[in-house]
Amino acid sequence: MGDRMRTAGRKLLDLITGPVARQRGWRSVQLGENGARLVYDEDAEHSGRGLQSLASEYLCHHHVGEMLDLYGVNCVFDVGANTGQFGRELRRLGYTGRIVSFEPTSAAFGQLSEAAADDREWHVHRLALGRENTLASIHTGWDTMNSLRPPSDYGRVRYERFTDTRTEEVPVRRLDAVMDEALAGIEDPRPFLKMDTQGYDLEVFTGAGDRIWDFVGLVSEVALLRLYEGSPRMSEAVARYEAAEFEITGIYSVSRDPATGRVVEFDCVMMRAKAAPPR
Repeated sequence: MGDRMRTAGRKLLDLITGPVARQRGWRSVQLGENGARLVYDEDAEHSGRGLQSLASEYLCHHHVGEMLDLYGVNCVFDVGANTGQFGRELRRLGYTGRIVSFEPTSAAFGQLSEAAADDREWHVHRLALGRENTLASIHTGWDTMNSLRPPSDYGRVRYERFTDTRTEEVPVRRLDAVMDEALAGIEDPRPFLKMDTQGYDLEVFTGAGDRIWDFVGLVSEVALLRLYEGSPRMSEAVARYEAAEFEITGIYSVSRDPATGRVVEFDCVMMRAKAAPPR
């Protein structure tokens, strides 16, 4: 068995470093001293998002998948679902539990509905979540960056898309007002909260009220450089999450300022250690 594994390993290494790989535009770099390698396409290296951002997103998703498994999560609240990117990634990672996605904008919600159409355990709602039940205007036309907040001065400089501003009126609900319906039929719910709401995550969190203690973990996009007016800085957001006994298990950069190299935002994964099943 050992010889077969070594032979397979040599064949794989040749595949990802040899002439076939070079012909296809694949590149490979060694990760540390344990034999692991990162293989990527040349197009990824030169993409607008950059190889580091793509690698960071990949590592974040896999870490979230590991935490869902470790903590026995059986319902993921996907807040700010956009077109369903996070839900699709969860399924690719092997998560089979319930996903409840919230997306308020009409164009993105249409694509989200299509993504979830054949998945009985993926429920979708055309709603924004916040600290109160109300109607609000959301800025649209910003692709994955639609927000209930206007752009900051820095945001306008950083992203040209913010100059084209349209709005759409959307319903906003508190998280604690939708939880019973979302968790209906799940025995011993162990929910996880994913927030990607472009500067509005802390409003979503606040809208959970005391029900935030039902969640075993969360992931939130936290800002060092604010892209949106009135959004909290990373230190404020993390302090609020820590006050509810969530503790950091991973931090992954989302974007950097190209002129200075400063990190703009992180994806921060936090779990409630007391909720971990006994091992």
